[in-house]
Amino acid sequence: MTQKENPPLERPVPTVSELTARIRELLESSFNDVLVEGEVSNLNRSRNGHIYFTVKDDGAQLSCVIWRSAADRISGLPGEGSQVLLGGSVQLYPPHGRYQLIVRFLEQAGIGRLQREFEALKQKLKEEGLFDPERKRPLPPFPKKIGVITSSTGAAFQDIRSTLEKRWPMAHILLHHSSVQGMNAAPELTAALQALSGRTDLDLLIIGRGGGSLEDLWPFNEESVARALAVFPVPVISAVGHETDFSISDFVADARAATPTQAAVMAVPDINEVRLLTEDLTRRIESRTAERIDRQREKLLRLSGSHALLAVRERLQSRRDQLRGLTGNMGHSIQTGIHRNRERYTELMHRLEKANPNAPLDTGFTRVWQDGQWIRSGGSFNPEKSFELEWRDRRREVLK
Repeated sequence: MTQKENPPLERPVPTVSELTARIRELLESSFNDVLVEGEVSNLNRSRNGHIYFTVKDDGAQLSCVIWRSAADRISGLPGEGSQVLLGGSVQLYPPHGRYQLIVRFLEQAGIGRLQREFEALKQKLKEEGLFDPERKRPLPPFPKKIGVITSSTGAAFQDIRSTLEKRWPMAHILLHHSSVQGMNAAPELTAALQALSGRTDLDLLIIGRGGGSLEDLWPFNEESVARALAVFPVPVISAVGHETDFSISDFVADARAATPTQAAVMAVPDINEVRLLTEDLTRRIESRTAERIDRQREKLLRLSGSHALLAVRERLQSRRDQLRGLTGNMGHSIQTGIHRNRERYTELMHRLEKANPNAPLDTGFTRVWQDGQWIRSGGSFNPEKSFELEWRDRRREVLK
């Protein structure tokens, strides 16, 4: 029995290369400009400058490559484990029979979304007039009580407090603690603003924190915080610690400081500069008063010797001594007034020196701080909690 021959195929069979070429054409034409988000893994930079990695999620992974020419144009290249948003085209590499994403665009996932939310809220509040220059109130020249909204445990409050104490020790600081980072920060900041808005003794408010990433600073870009700032009853300085970028709080507040320390400098004058100015004004008043007396004396002398008065000179002779006596009395009265004002100025300077809360530290005393407050009496001290000791040249925390 003879074996039957297989019937000839009616169409030619493509080679692997031919089939791959057809797949490549379909794949690359359908996925020429795509966006994808995922986690970076297996990151590797070749010696020729190309970057190879995999982007993945819980269900799949995709090979990616950034050619050296594109890598030079992309800022913020990916890091192992980072969540990224990628843009590019899918290409098939025939020798290996696999496809990969040729990356032309990259940004950290979340930052792009946050930036879009920032721009949208910024435009919305701007159209409502919350950023208008006409709304900005001038800062008080000599604030007596300054509210501060920030974390009581952060460096920002320590910087604000130490700067205020050095520049204007007469000011009283009222700290209202709030988280400044994380999911609870925006509600706490809003609640703090609402709580302090009910006080009638505040002259100025500082709100802010130290530097951080966009995500760290995001609570100060929340709409609830912006609207609470917009209706706050006294001028506000926003001190969100970033030098170049602005937050929504910066736009709404009456003034913006790049750092918490700068906010304290903006808030109060320098007591030493005020002293110098007072002394300068006193000297100017004394000089101008003396010049005026001299001019009046010269004028009287010229009048007394003019030819027009020769006919009545005999009548004025008897009054000349009286006039000179009056001039001398006037000068004496003015000098007495100047002396009295100088004594009053000296007394005020002594009172200012006594009001300086750091004077006892310079003589060897120690100050106790607890929960961001200066403990002035034994009844205010909680022996169960940590506290700080402050000397003239340093501070030390005592932990419980």
